[in-house]
Amino acid sequence: MSEQGGRSTGHEDDWWGQLYDGATDDTGSAPAPDSLDDRFDSAAGTVNEAVGGPADGPADVEPSAGSSFGTPLPAPRPAPGEGTPPVRPPGPQRSGGRTPRLPEGPPPAWPPLGRTTSATGFPAPPDHAPTLTDAPADPRAPRPVQPVEPPPSPRGHVGSRPPTYDAEPTTLPAADPHELDDLVPDTVLDGARYGACTLRAASVRGDSARYRGELRRDALLTARFGSGDRALVLVAVATGVRGAPGAHRAAAEACRWIGKAVGLSHARLAEDIRAGRRGDLKSGLHRLTDRTLGRLRAGAAEQGLEPEAYAATLRCLLLPADPECRTRVFFGIGAGGLFRLRAGVWQDIEPKAAEARGGAVLGFGSPPSETPEGDRLTMDLGIPTPPSPYEPAPEPPREPFRFRTSVAREGDTLLLCSPGLADPLRGEDELGAHLATRWSRPEPPGLAAFLADTQVRVKGYADDRTAAAVWEA
Repeated sequence: MSEQGGRSTGHEDDWWGQLYDGATDDTGSAPAPDSLDDRFDSAAGTVNEAVGGPADGPADVEPSAGSSFGTPLPAPRPAPGEGTPPVRPPGPQRSGGRTPRLPEGPPPAWPPLGRTTSATGFPAPPDHAPTLTDAPADPRAPRPVQPVEPPPSPRGHVGSRPPTYDAEPTTLPAADPHELDDLVPDTVLDGARYGACTLRAASVRGDSARYRGELRRDALLTARFGSGDRALVLVAVATGVRGAPGAHRAAAEACRWIGKAVGLSHARLAEDIRAGRRGDLKSGLHRLTDRTLGRLRAGAAEQGLEPEAYAATLRCLLLPADPECRTRVFFGIGAGGLFRLRAGVWQDIEPKAAEARGGAVLGFGSPPSETPEGDRLTMDLGIPTPPSPYEPAPEPPREPFRFRTSVAREGDTLLLCSPGLADPLRGEDELGAHLATRWSRPEPPGLAAFLADTQVRVKGYADDRTAAAVWEA
């Protein structure tokens, strides 16, 4: 058949029949007819040979029978009328029987930024590692927090010269095997948080007592009466007489008795504090304090001691647990200190003796200088009169009762302490400045830090120290 559609001319069309004769075997290297993949591989190999020249050189690894690269195939049959076909160099083969051509030269570089790889289709990695400036600003991301300046570390001592005694305990007190309950630990530490206030309390034996092996004469009591917002917290600090036998025992009994008296009346006291009944509080607490010290005088008579030999100073704080009530009540008898740290400045708010007595100032309770009739009173020359054998000896003058109520502000620190800490606070300005810096932080110190602060020593002050501090939230 010709291009013009004419009939066959005979032998001129023999090549067409030979090409499409179904009886003629395929001329490929495999006994099965070629597939589309085989024909593509053959064409690609021909193009590569035409551009880069014939592939030469054996492959690195010759696959063995049964490997993933395929099994060796028998040599192909030569086509009719042709000689033996050329033998390809050995190398890895595909599953279709064709030998793949290995790439030459170095591997291609990674695609540029913004393009994808031909193997995975995922975005190519950037040419440089991302930095914080490359990331978009997220308004919801947390902002960096500025580092908080740590508080100054506690100091061992303040003043121009170090104290004489060692800073740590040296000698233990002597013990009686039959009176082991009479021993007093060197240090007592306590703390709590109720309502809007945080409490820290510590009592430490003084340097002098540590050196001589004497018992701590200061006593500390912290107690909570009631529960919930109606609870009442009591802090009591007592100090026995220096050098008196059983001084530590008198201080401990004073704390226990005032604690019992307040505990039995805590509901009424808490209600008076919340209602602001200052007059009722003062008269009621004065009565409870007199009963406590009266029991000490009775105990001295039972032991055959003078009343002054078995006595103690007593100072207390009442803290309501109600967070809506910020009234703090102080009461007691004897020496010590009551301070308030406000805005980084110490304030000595200890009630004065004249204020506590309610008299002894002209015009405020002192006797008049003359009678209503105009007669002047006899002047008292101060000449002592001999005691009458029919009247009991007059009692020694008692310490005035001290009472004060204080409304706390946010950030205030109220400090109640025994004379062992009150005296150096009043006598050494550097100690007050150091404690003001330490205790003006937003958060109150922990128990260990508070104990270290109360033990900052000053030369010339070696008595026991007891302190109770209240931080207002």
